[in-house]
Amino acid sequence: MVSKKVLIVYAHQSSGSFNSAAKDAAVEVLTAKGCAVEVSDLYAVTFKATATAEDFTGKVKNADHFCYGEETKLAWEAGKLTADITEEQRKLTEADLVIFQFPMYWFTVPAIMKGWMDRVLTLGFAFTHEKRYSQGIFKDKKAMLSFTTGSQESMFSSNGINGDMNVTLWPLQNGILHYCGFQVLAPQIFWAPSHVSSEARGTMLEGWRMRMQGLLGENPLAFTPLDCFDGEKGYQLKPEVHEKHAAKEFGLTVGTHLGKALPPNNQMKAGV
Repeated sequence: MVSKKVLIVYAHQSSGSFNSAAKDAAVEVLTAKGCAVEVSDLYAVTFKATATAEDFTGKVKNADHFCYGEETKLAWEAGKLTADITEEQRKLTEADLVIFQFPMYWFTVPAIMKGWMDRVLTLGFAFTHEKRYSQGIFKDKKAMLSFTTGSQESMFSSNGINGDMNVTLWPLQNGILHYCGFQVLAPQIFWAPSHVSSEARGTMLEGWRMRMQGLLGENPLAFTPLDCFDGEKGYQLKPEVHEKHAAKEFGLTVGTHLGKALPPNNQMKAGV
């Protein structure tokens, strides 16, 4: 049996952090299960977060009107992306599962991890106009977010001050991961570990360890397939799909909600 390959994209400055412990637990458990695990420690390698013309080894096509997306596509096709990008693309190409481990900063990923996404998930390599969402390039791969929050779980509820975590996760899970075709597993959320006891943190890590025993076999979150949208009409939901859900209480997803109530836990639990 061929072992599964796992890439952990990790962003935390401290080896003494809870995020580091979560990353180490993943490496330990998944390795023990026979997986080949690679870690991209972004702070340790001082990963460049800014998307600039310095990401190419040759001349840009249009220096007067620089377009990063188009230039990276050309550079990727010509083998002229810088070594730090091509190394991460190699890891990603080989991976069956990608885990993003990070502390939530301002309701999203830290800048250094966003830089990884901006620079590594290039046009042509990670997506094209034709190959995206459910028909995306990485449709045979799984990906997930594993992160800590600074706020309590109640603050990220539908009536909490931070707003519904399902809404917070939509841009990351739909707009980046699912956009590239990934089957997105439910996130692993460690709620405010800095505000609980060491015993509670230990319980959180044990729950993560237990989940990883069957992680690769989990079903992904539900997203509306690309062929439910009409590409000739601005990618609006097809009338027949809209009609099918007209009498239902909830919308299709957090983003495609049809003006209805959001489907509960759509971005946090599979099978809902």
